[in-house]
Amino acid sequence: MKKKLSALLFASLLPLLAAAPAAQAAADDLAAIQKAGVLRIGTEGTYAPFSYHDAKDNRLVGFDVDIGRAIAKRLGVKAEFVEGKWDGLIAGLDVNRYDVVINQVGISPERQAKFDFSKPYIASAAALIVRADNDTIHAFSDLKGKRSANTITSNFGKLAQRSGAEVVPVQGFNDAIALLTSGRVDATVNDQLSFLDFKHQQPKAKVKVVATDDSAEFGQSGVLMRKNQPALKAAIDKALDALRDDGTYKRISEHYFGEDLSAKVK
Repeated sequence: MKKKLSALLFASLLPLLAAAPAAQAAADDLAAIQKAGVLRIGTEGTYAPFSYHDAKDNRLVGFDVDIGRAIAKRLGVKAEFVEGKWDGLIAGLDVNRYDVVINQVGISPERQAKFDFSKPYIASAAALIVRADNDTIHAFSDLKGKRSANTITSNFGKLAQRSGAEVVPVQGFNDAIALLTSGRVDATVNDQLSFLDFKHQQPKAKVKVVATDDSAEFGQSGVLMRKNQPALKAAIDKALDALRDDGTYKRISEHYFGEDLSAKVK
C-alpha cells in the first residue's frame, strides 16, 4: 500500500519537477546579469543614428546605444556592447554572445516565435528610397524586376524581395546608399528615421523617399531577448517606463531626431 502511495505521490510531483528547471531557466538571464554586473548588448555599430561610431573619436554612440546604457543603469549594471554584422546579430543570442539585442529589431510574428521582445521603445517605417532623378519607381510594387540594396535577413530586405526586387546584399544603411547613389542599384528599402538622419547630415544627397510602410512589422521595435525570460522582460519593460517618466527618453530622442518620439510608440 505504501509503495502504491509513494508511486502516486511521485507521479503527482512529476509536472512540478519538470516545470522547475524551466522556471529556473526563466530567471537565469536576469540573475546572471545582476551577478555579473553587466548587461551584454548586441548591436551593429554601423547603423546611424541608432548604433554607430562617432567620426571624431570613434566612440560607439547612437539612439539605441544611449537607450541600452540607460536600461542597464536602471537594472543596476553596466552596459557592455558587442558589435556584429546584422545577418548574424540575432543568431548571436542563441550562442550566448550577449544577453539582449538593441538594434532597431522590428517586432514580427516570425521573430516572436523564437525570441521574446520588450514593449516597443521606438516606432518608424520602412522607406522606399530611390535616386532623386528616378521617375519610374513610385510604390513598392514598382520594385518588381529592379535591384534593391539590402541586408538579406532584415525585414526591409524581405519586403524588397516580396515586392519582386532582386536584393543586392550589403552590410548596412551606408553601404546601401552608396550603391544607390553610384547607380549600381535602383533602390533600397530602409528605415525612415535613418533616412531622415542621413538627409539631415547630407542635405544635398540626391536621393528621395517615394513610399513608406508603417505596418507593425516595420513600425515597432523592441529589445530582443531569449525566449521564456519573464523576469528579464519585466525588468526591461519597467526600465523603459522609467526612462519615459523621468524625461531620459525625451532627452535622448531629441538629441538624435530633434523631437520626442515617445508619443509615436503604441
